[in-house]
Amino acid sequence: MKRKVILLGASGSIGSQTLEIIEKYPDEFELIGISVGKNLNRMVEILMDYPTIRYAYSIEEAPGLILKYPETRFFHGEKGLEELASVKEADLFVNALVGFTGFIPSLRIIENGIDLALANKETLVAGGELIKKALKDSPSHLYPIDSEHSAIWQCLHGNDRKEVSRLIITASGGSFRDRTREELKDVTVEQALKHPNWSMGAKITIDSATMVNKAFEVIEAHYLFDMPYDKIAVLIHPESIVHSMVEYADHAVLAQLGQADMRIPIQFAMRYPSHGGEVAEERLDLAQIGALHFREVDEKRYPVMKAVRLLASYGGNLGAVFNGANDAAVELFLNKKITFLQIEEAIFGALGAMSFVSNPTVEDIIAAHAFGQQYVAEHFAK
Repeated sequence: MKRKVILLGASGSIGSQTLEIIEKYPDEFELIGISVGKNLNRMVEILMDYPTIRYAYSIEEAPGLILKYPETRFFHGEKGLEELASVKEADLFVNALVGFTGFIPSLRIIENGIDLALANKETLVAGGELIKKALKDSPSHLYPIDSEHSAIWQCLHGNDRKEVSRLIITASGGSFRDRTREELKDVTVEQALKHPNWSMGAKITIDSATMVNKAFEVIEAHYLFDMPYDKIAVLIHPESIVHSMVEYADHAVLAQLGQADMRIPIQFAMRYPSHGGEVAEERLDLAQIGALHFREVDEKRYPVMKAVRLLASYGGNLGAVFNGANDAAVELFLNKKITFLQIEEAIFGALGAMSFVSNPTVEDIIAAHAFGQQYVAEHFAK
């Protein structure tokens, strides 16, 4: 029987690659819903390609499409995405949304007992404690799509998690991995967007350059795998061949290796536990690569990694503040209104100014995220 899939964030990079997986396995998946944000042109293309779609979301209402596709229920506006995420007909949601927008939909999907393949980092960074609570009361399964977490997930498979010594997350180091702090003062947006290994959206490429992306992944790993923060390490690995590792109590280390191709973890999450079906464009050739390199993460070079230690000590609503401040700061940087290094200044300023809430509600998480954004806007307006 085909699994009915709703894809949130269909017009983005992960969304487009998810559509490739759905197309590759027409006997396994039926796409019944999509969200596209502002990209109505992309919505039209997907609706034309997938006549099975019965639910669709865009930020703005599209009267022409409503008339053209009378069998499809269209959602829009502030609550529309949450309404789409509450559709109970689906067997699997893929959350490929970018930013805090993905948190509430993830929570609703889990509360409704539907399986979730998650590529949205902010779901766990901002609201990890609430997501964990929801999972305990739900039959929903949470499947990680991020390549690093997929790698850990695969290395844990079939083993006793009580025997895990630590998780080792790898990082490319981002666009400026070979530059010193001094050399970062005058970097441009264009330079920051030139990631050496991955083709990603602008926001996540900047997050990779600041290493915020990796700080987020440590927080995600904490919640995904019930692992204390002091047992999660990060190594810079410029080749991006080893996607992450798991060290066991006997000091055996299992690693997952592969090409820098996001379709591999997307396919694994959607078809779990199957590794069948060729998806990468080319086979990994270690002989051709020749050597793999690793080095410690220097917190003086990447100070945002210190934010993880704050989360480890306090938790609560700090993840949402971190998320909100970073969102606002990256947007300012992309619009060339602040410098690259001011992104870090914004994050730590917001974390230091926020009133701490130890056991946040959904409303507390939303407020903390908004505070982070507002703090950054007001700070730089001065």
